[in-house]
Parts: sequence; structure tokens; C-alpha cells
Amino acid sequence: MDTSGATRRGIMSTDTTAADPATVLADITGMLRDLLEEHGLPDADITRGSTFHGDLELESIDLVTLSASLREHYGDRVNFAEFVADLELDEIIGLTVGELVDHVVTSLRAA
Repeated sequence: MDTSGATRRGIMSTDTTAADPATVLADITGMLRDLLEEHGLPDADITRGSTFHGDLELESIDLVTLSASLREHYGDRVNFAEFVADLELDEIIGLTVGELVDHVVTSLRAA
């Protein structure tokens, strides 16, 4: 059964690999590569320790775009805006890819 179309519409299967940190990191890395390609940085090194602001040079509008990508991919189970709303400004500026991965994994496992 092809679930790729369903995934793009935010309907994830109940496959437990969806909550695997390595899988989530790969998903988020792909989303970030798409964003960075728009900025002319397709070869940026993306690791769990990469910061969105300092390392990847993403602006707040880029985080809005990332939030939409996360919602499209994972559905309502992952709420990036709610996650960021609980952070202080310096925490948002220092937010890492790994922290987002951990949030997504936790959200998927709780769903």
C-alpha cells in the first residue's frame, strides 16, 4: 500500500518507526534542506547540534515555514508553534535541530 500521498497530507501511518529519532532527524533534515536550498545553501551541514539561527541562518519566517512542513508531514500530533511558545527568546535563538527532533519524537510517542 502506498502511503506517501497520505503522509504528505499529514496522515501518518501508525508505524512505530515514525517516532524513531534517526527517522525524525532524517525527515527534519530533508525539510531543512528544502528551506536552505531556497536561500542558496543546499550543502549546509545539518546535525543534531546545528542551531537554526546561528548555524543554519534561518529567520523567524523560515521557522513558520518549517512549522507548516512539520504539520503537513506529521499532522496535528506535532505542534511546533506551541513548543516554541514555551521557550524564552534566548532559547529560541539557540534552538537546535536535536531539540526539535526530541520534541517531535516525544509528541509522536504521546499520540
